[in-house]
Amino acid sequence: MRKFRWAYIGSGNIAKSTAKSIEKGNHIITAVYGRNKEKVESFAKKQGARAYDDFEECISSDDFDAVYIATPHTSHVAYATRAMKKGKPVLCEKPVGVCENDVDILIKTAKENDVYFCEAMWTWFSDVALMVKKWVQSGEIGEVKDVKIDYAFPGLMMSKNSRVLTPETAGGALLDIGIYPITYCYNIFGYPDKIECSGTLKNGIDIKETVILYYKGFKCTLNMALDTLKESCYIKGTEGEISLPLFFHMADKATLKTKEKKEVFKGKTDYLTEFTRAAEEIRAGKKESDYIPFMATKECMRIMDECRRQMKLVYPFEMN
Repeated sequence: MRKFRWAYIGSGNIAKSTAKSIEKGNHIITAVYGRNKEKVESFAKKQGARAYDDFEECISSDDFDAVYIATPHTSHVAYATRAMKKGKPVLCEKPVGVCENDVDILIKTAKENDVYFCEAMWTWFSDVALMVKKWVQSGEIGEVKDVKIDYAFPGLMMSKNSRVLTPETAGGALLDIGIYPITYCYNIFGYPDKIECSGTLKNGIDIKETVILYYKGFKCTLNMALDTLKESCYIKGTEGEISLPLFFHMADKATLKTKEKKEVFKGKTDYLTEFTRAAEEIRAGKKESDYIPFMATKECMRIMDECRRQMKLVYPFEMN
C-alpha cells in the first residue's frame, strides 16, 4: 500500500514533532503551508514536500490525502472549515477551537461536506488509554470511588510571546494541557453531573486550576498548571485500582491491581499510532472517528467553557 500523504498547515514545534514520528511509518508529507515563508520552505525541504505561502493554493492541490492542522488553536476553525469545504479530510490539533460554538461550526461543516474531521487527541488513539477504559467499564476494580489526575509543565518559563502564555492566542493551562485530563475522564465516565473549577489568572491567562468533575458515587479531581512538572493518574475502586505514572506524555504502561492479581499493560502513546489510525479511518471512508467521536470533542469543550465561566476567563478577541 502506498504511503498516506499529508498536507501540513503550520510548521512549528508540534508539526516538527509529529513529522519526526510519522516518517517512521507508512506516511509522507507532500505539502506544507505557513505564513512564514522561510520557515515553511525549510520545513518542507526536510520533508521533501512542496512549500506553499498561499493557503487556497495548498488545499486546492491534489497531491495529498488529508490535511493536518498544527497552528495555534485560535486559527483552527478558519483553516479546518476552508479545507473541508474543498472536500479535504482534516485531522486538527487539540483543542479544535476555543469554545463549544467553534466545535459546532466544525461538525456542521464536516457533515455538510460529507468529509472526515477529527480532533488530534493522541491519548484516545492509544491502546494504553483504551485498555484503562476497558478495565474500568468491565468492572475490574469494582465500583469507582475516586479519580485523581495531575498534569503540569513549566510553561511559565517559556518566552513571554509564546502562544501558551498569550491571551490573544487563547493561551493558558486549561486549553493547552487541561484538555488532556478532562478528556481522559470524559472518555471513561462520560459527561459529569456537576463541574467545579477554581483557578489562578495572571496576565490574561489561567496559569493553574483544579477542576472537579462529579459523577454518581465518585468524583474526578484534576489539577493542571504551568508552574511545575508533574503527571500521574490514579483510579481507585472498591475492588482495586489503576495507576499510570504517565497518562498522556508518551504513556507506555498502565497497572491494574486487585486483591487477586497485578496486571501491567504496555503499549504506545505516540503520534505515529494516532496518524496511522486516522489514516485507516479516512481510507475506510469514515466521516467521523470511532476513537474520538464528534460528541466527545463537543462535550469536552463544553466542560472547559464552564470552567472558564467559573474562573471568569475571557480572551481579548471575545470582548468585542
